[in-house]
Amino acid sequence: MYDLIVIGGGPAGLTAAIYAIRKRLNILLVSEDLGGKTQYRLALPWIEDYQVIRGLETVNKFKHELEYLNFARHMEGVEKVERRQDGLFTVTTKGGAELPSRAVIIATGARQKRLIVPGEKEFMMKGLCYSALSYAPLFIDRKVVVVGDGDLALRSSAELATIAQKVYLVTAGNGILDTPLGKKLAASENVSILKDHAVIEVKGDQYARSVVVKTPDGIASEIEADGTFIELALIPNTKMVEGLLELDPLGRIGVDCQNRTSVPGIFAAGDVCTAFSEQVLVAIGEGAKAALAAYEYLLPVL
Repeated sequence: MYDLIVIGGGPAGLTAAIYAIRKRLNILLVSEDLGGKTQYRLALPWIEDYQVIRGLETVNKFKHELEYLNFARHMEGVEKVERRQDGLFTVTTKGGAELPSRAVIIATGARQKRLIVPGEKEFMMKGLCYSALSYAPLFIDRKVVVVGDGDLALRSSAELATIAQKVYLVTAGNGILDTPLGKKLAASENVSILKDHAVIEVKGDQYARSVVVKTPDGIASEIEADGTFIELALIPNTKMVEGLLELDPLGRIGVDCQNRTSVPGIFAAGDVCTAFSEQVLVAIGEGAKAALAAYEYLLPVL
């Protein structure tokens, strides 16, 4: 019986696990990998790695510490989390292992919805990525393409428009252009909105250099850009807790200010939650909060 099982090996999960270990809890981190999205870094021809604030030093420190502690990690994906009749929990892995625990932290993150077009996979993190909120400051006086149909695309375009020379928003519209932020973008001199256009290819050499878009009439044209951001949607990895926890309409786990979910004993942190997402430093802080909240929950039975 574990005191705490942490599901997910990204910044939030790693931080939660290390904080729990330092509280002398009997913990197990269950994940297919260690590091999460921090394993992927956007490469740009004009940027050196030291110019980007990523929080990687902290994440890597926790990662290396956990790699050393073999007893505290189980490298496998999770299939299901169940609450037992006695109030404890069972975490079932994809390989069929059933792991019992007094408390659980869900830190499984979110994955990006992709375009699935030629060149996307080839240039991923080489001038093309999925988080303008993380990398927008690198595009001062640059030309940028943002692809998306929701609030995420609008927010990313608006942030880039404050510093970029030119922003092209490729979108189906879907009513987002009628919002205050959509109207602001439409009125911005350095923003071009390509409504009802679709990206059909990403081109480049060592880095992504342009995208090919198609109009509703089937006319294709090429847009040169220093960077391309795919901002279609973030899909939270919450399948293992469907029917157990309260999720919002987007499938994210609702948490309070102490990272507690709708079920006592289950906590959540990072991009899988309704909290502000896509920032490594935020995920680190949320992971620490979740671990401390879980420790407080467990104190009466330790």
